[in-house]
Amino acid sequence: MRKKLTSAAFVTGLVVTVVFAQVSSGPPKGTLIITGGEFGTGVIERFVALAGGADANFVYIPTASSGIKLDSGFIYRPPESDSPAANTREFEQELARIFGVNRITVLHTRDRNTANSEAFVEPLRKANGVWFSQGNAGRLANAYLDTLTLREVQALLDRGGVVGGNSAGAIIHGSYIVRGRPDKPLLMAKGHERGFGFLKNVAINPHLTEAKRDAELVNVIDSYPELLGIGIDEKAALVVQGNQFEVIGDGRVAIYDNIKHGGEWYYWLTPGTTFDLRTRSVLRTPNAPKQEKRT
Repeated sequence: MRKKLTSAAFVTGLVVTVVFAQVSSGPPKGTLIITGGEFGTGVIERFVALAGGADANFVYIPTASSGIKLDSGFIYRPPESDSPAANTREFEQELARIFGVNRITVLHTRDRNTANSEAFVEPLRKANGVWFSQGNAGRLANAYLDTLTLREVQALLDRGGVVGGNSAGAIIHGSYIVRGRPDKPLLMAKGHERGFGFLKNVAINPHLTEAKRDAELVNVIDSYPELLGIGIDEKAALVVQGNQFEVIGDGRVAIYDNIKHGGEWYYWLTPGTTFDLRTRSVLRTPNAPKQEKRT
């Protein structure tokens, strides 16, 4: 069961009890689009539309990966140095085709000094949408935590932009990251657990059903009960605005809140469901009518 920390204070003869609730939250401004692995129905389209359409400026960050193979067979390997890969331009063209946009800039480094440089972050200052690729979330944390790059991604959100990611690019959105150790991706690795924190007090686990990961976040939330666990199937996705998200795409999303639900430590959300991060409760299910606003 959810643990609560209680303290009592005596004020003018009265006993005041303070309960410190477990609170999760999303970004005050902008939108997050977080998918479990692949692009399900409507996910890319929503990302592009929220960024401003095909003419907007997009940045793709492949740093989590050691190699990306597209459905076309095209292979891109993010280099270990700051010298761009020979096929970077072709990769940008392939990505633009996949996303259905006019241009995408690939932004990549493994050097924190580079990630802190003004020249490197210039594409982010012009961007309307940023996407983080699959791979290992620890590579993203190693390269970008506490750097100018991450501050500029946050600035993009603050001006109403869109930040998305799949697989490792989904994990890194949380404040706690699973499999954050690049050399040996254990579920929980001390010293490699801090994510970008676009979602506060949240841990994300992608590829949920497909990789048979249903029970993994149970162990994480047992160790860190202040967290809300969110598991995402391959083609399911979250659209997060403020403290609420909607499930879109195909597949399901699992919620781990340290409470038993029908004999399990998690329960499922389907596409069309909306959820409140702060109250950790379902707001609307696909079959429920929308509430009319009263004036």
